[in-house]
Amino acid sequence: MAQERKIKIIVAKPGLDGHDRGAKLLARIFAEAGMEVVYTGLRQTPEMIVETALQEDADVVGLSSLSGVHMYFFPRVVQLLREKGLDDVLVVGGGIIPSEDIPELKKAGVAEIFGPGTPTAKIVEFIKQNVRRRD
Repeated sequence: MAQERKIKIIVAKPGLDGHDRGAKLLARIFAEAGMEVVYTGLRQTPEMIVETALQEDADVVGLSSLSGVHMYFFPRVVQLLREKGLDDVLVVGGGIIPSEDIPELKKAGVAEIFGPGTPTAKIVEFIKQNVRRRD
């Protein structure tokens, strides 16, 4: 029996935000949950994030923002993924995101937003339940 392909997730920090402790922690948690993780590092443009998702054949893009740029960067990543034909890639976000911004982000195609204090098991379970596998 062929081994099932691991969920591949890109963890990215769009914009000029220089704080990535949470993103690195989540990358480790995703790896411990059996996912293949590519962490892009700090100061990524939407174009760089989408190019990585394309090159890595990603199933998920996880975006982290603490600097208030989520209303531009998150929808832009979704838009570029769609333009590249990657509409089956699950996009999730987290960080410091005001609750009033969440409906607009979801309308733009972000599947879920996870704020500070969200149990990591909840994030992992959401990804596993909602990823569109391309085995």
